Amino acid sequence: MARTFLQNLMRDLEAPVEARGFGTGWFSGFFGLLLAITGLCFVVALRWPQLLSTPELADALDWPGFRALVHGVLLGAYALALLSLLLRPRKAIGLTALIITLVASILGGAAVQPREMQDWGIFFGVDFFAVNMVATGLMFAPLERIFPHRAAQRLFRPEWREDLFYYLISSMLVQLITFLALAPSTYVNAHAGAFDTLRSGIAALPWLVQFLLAMFLTDLAQYWFHRLFHRIPFLWGFHAVHHSAKSMDWLAGARMHFVEIILLRGVTSLPLLTLGFLPSVMQAYVGLVYIYSSLVHANIGGDLNRIGRWLVVPRFHHWHHALEAEGVDKNFAIHFPWLDRLFGTHYFPDSTWPQGYGVPENVPGGYLAQMKYPFVRKAS
Repeated sequence: MARTFLQNLMRDLEAPVEARGFGTGWFSGFFGLLLAITGLCFVVALRWPQLLSTPELADALDWPGFRALVHGVLLGAYALALLSLLLRPRKAIGLTALIITLVASILGGAAVQPREMQDWGIFFGVDFFAVNMVATGLMFAPLERIFPHRAAQRLFRPEWREDLFYYLISSMLVQLITFLALAPSTYVNAHAGAFDTLRSGIAALPWLVQFLLAMFLTDLAQYWFHRLFHRIPFLWGFHAVHHSAKSMDWLAGARMHFVEIILLRGVTSLPLLTLGFLPSVMQAYVGLVYIYSSLVHANIGGDLNRIGRWLVVPRFHHWHHALEAEGVDKNFAIHFPWLDRLFGTHYFPDSTWPQGYGVPENVPGGYLAQMKYPFVRKAS
């Protein structure tokens, strides 16, 4: 029965355009479901803060107005779920949103109190996932509808479930990923006392200069890291998972193998954590990366030929994911395309978009199969 209900929910979410216009109850159901999931994540983070919340968001959860915000989110979820149930012949989306909201309310809702539990020293970033999903989803999903590159591409396009699961896993395992990724910088800091003068000099720079320098240094490190993952067959097995997405949108950037996430964050964090950048600069840059990654993968149109010469725009990065031969092993930069011009890997034809995305090899579907793929893949 549960499997049938889940299948009905998936079918309703993936309904054709004509079955999800205004007045059909699809949009109220979708946004009700989004608010319900967000509210549930916040409630469980408040109920079990030691296990299901990130220390970085502790201040936000302790803010007096946060519980009022959670209450508003749950009320909004209730209202939209009921509206969807009234308007829509298919009840799966509205009913799911209503059930999730009821579960959040049963757990205590906005008035939930923390439960005492053993401090295991580990946590799963449920609140981090909710903040990420709301911040990036509500920012880019509407933009993709208003300014689409491919107007026929739906919000719930093929493979969206896999990419959403990647999004969930990378957010919830943020502690483990961060611990493993920061190991190189911890070692360098412990054995690089000779850099103290350089660190002091960077820390004395104006904030904006530090931020731009951080963007350049991390992009330079990321460029060569990215290029190695395209050139070394074993490493390409990990990166092929990211390139296997056949549709490009804000969610496609989340499809990354667990190993690659750890290595990429480790390499790009080195300039920030070993060279004396202010903590506020590092925090601002991390926030920028989350938004920028969603932007460059997004299904957002606009040729942006002039801006694209100096800053990476969606069309530039879409060519990196292209199936066309001229786009293969090109455009490795994440922020500054002139790095690709400098190192001979630039491809950005005026007002031209790739026709297809993905990789020629047969990367399997499903999270577990893709996690295993680099270790069982036969190099060509």
